[in-house]
Amino acid sequence: MGVKRWFLLTLAGTTLTGVGFAILILEVYRTTPETWWLPLLSAASLRFLARPLRAIIFGGLGLGMIVGGILGLNRSLIKPFVKPGKKVVETISNHRKRERGARIVAIGGGHGLSTLLRGLKQYSYNLSAVVTVADDGGSSGRIRREMGILPPGDIRNCLAALSNDEALLSQLFQYRFPDGEGKMEGHSFGNLFISALSEITGSFEEAVAESGRVLGVQGQVLPSTLHDVKLVADMLLPNLEYEVRVEGESSIPVMPGKVRHVWLEPNSPPGFPQSIRAILNADMIVIGPGSLYTSILPNLLVPDVAEAIRSSRGFKVFVCNLATQPGETDGYDCEDHIMALEEHVGRGIFDLVVANQQWQPPLPDTVQWVQIEPGAEDRYPIYQTNLVDRDYPWRHDSIKLAQILLELLQERTGPLGE
Repeated sequence: MGVKRWFLLTLAGTTLTGVGFAILILEVYRTTPETWWLPLLSAASLRFLARPLRAIIFGGLGLGMIVGGILGLNRSLIKPFVKPGKKVVETISNHRKRERGARIVAIGGGHGLSTLLRGLKQYSYNLSAVVTVADDGGSSGRIRREMGILPPGDIRNCLAALSNDEALLSQLFQYRFPDGEGKMEGHSFGNLFISALSEITGSFEEAVAESGRVLGVQGQVLPSTLHDVKLVADMLLPNLEYEVRVEGESSIPVMPGKVRHVWLEPNSPPGFPQSIRAILNADMIVIGPGSLYTSILPNLLVPDVAEAIRSSRGFKVFVCNLATQPGETDGYDCEDHIMALEEHVGRGIFDLVVANQQWQPPLPDTVQWVQIEPGAEDRYPIYQTNLVDRDYPWRHDSIKLAQILLELLQERTGPLGE
């Protein structure tokens, strides 16, 4: 809890004060003439008992009063910050553990990254989310086109997931205005909030940082690049022998066919320095889960990000999706996901693949389980476990995933932050 040193300092100071007060009383007792109150003072000082016993009694009473006073003071001071139903000691202890938690960088976008962050924040405050800025659909796309700023959608989702209080404020941040007429139609309040802060502060990255302070975020959400990039794909369409070029992150999943290759335009945008610094200093780098071609790869296609991952001494893990994504990874197994990553950014981008091995209950008709074909474990380091969310079986369970990742990190490096 980080209070032992202060408790010992308080105890030492109280002891010295008590010694001084005892010397004063003893002096008064020895020099004062016989009066009626001296027998009362003698009784109050328990002189009829042996000195060791008196020392134990008075010392125990004093220590109990000190402990009670300190706990009461702490309880009063931190009461506004303790959630209902939580104990003070438990709250302080958890806070200290998370402060000393591992430095973890999560790379991706969409709901997969938000799910991962929601689980990891239970174990560490030293989290950095590196998020794609290639989104061009929905509210984010409209803001990007009309205001000329980077799309805030994925960043907004990560800020809400990392918030200390995911109740009212996060719900407000995620609120989407209903469809209808007018400029507010379909916009997310959080997107508009970040956009307004961008105008006020004069920079997108400062707006994201201020939004994190409003939501009480422990950790940081960082764009992979500050350049206005566009995701482009070559796709093989049904009944066609040649490839078709599709422009725009939102257009790729809705185009019928198979993704052959994706890239960013302009090519080779520089990485955001703070993101690169976080990756290089990380104890663990987690790639995924999320949409393979439209959430994960847009980050890795920033050359500085990919090179920083390779150069980092952190433990690098790729979290494979539980289920295929319509329009992107139809029919893909785990090895297909890995091969797609390696085809775009080369080998050596991760040390371990974490994949699901629980393929029940049934999934909706539009998706299939991402399974591990026989022999894949001979070609790639794959760790299999149950990662399924019971309520949404096509999504990862945030707590299960975070626990597994922290256990794997501890097996590799030993306890961190002790």
